Amino acid sequence: MDPICPITHTKIAALGTAIAASFIFGYVWYGPLFGKTWAGLMGFKMDAGKCGKPPISSLLLTLLGTVFTVFVLAYLLKSNTSCCSVGTAFVLWLGFNVPILFSSVSWEGRPLKLFALNAAFYLLNLQLIAAILTFLG
Repeated sequence: MDPICPITHTKIAALGTAIAASFIFGYVWYGPLFGKTWAGLMGFKMDAGKCGKPPISSLLLTLLGTVFTVFVLAYLLKSNTSCCSVGTAFVLWLGFNVPILFSSVSWEGRPLKLFALNAAFYLLNLQLIAAILTFLG
């Protein structure tokens, strides 16, 4: 593996699959699984029986963020073992996602249940990306 740019040795199919899987996982997590819970915790008012479509700009920004996450994780994963990739994803989650989410509780007044919902999503999402990059990359 090239130490300067290890991502060049990651298969394009693995990157694309990880991006698509992460995007779909986010849709399922914040849609059918926990969408109503998330919306309630965020304080969004939802009309009875109506579920609005997210704006295209929100979807595009989410997709861009997903691309960034996949490429950074692919860059950092230098091991071919699932144990190491899952561990790396966990450490990244613990060091970056959790502190940001803590700030949303302490400074923005977000509920702890929202913290737990979002933290679980980010942990599982990073694990999913790491597993795909490891096994397909």
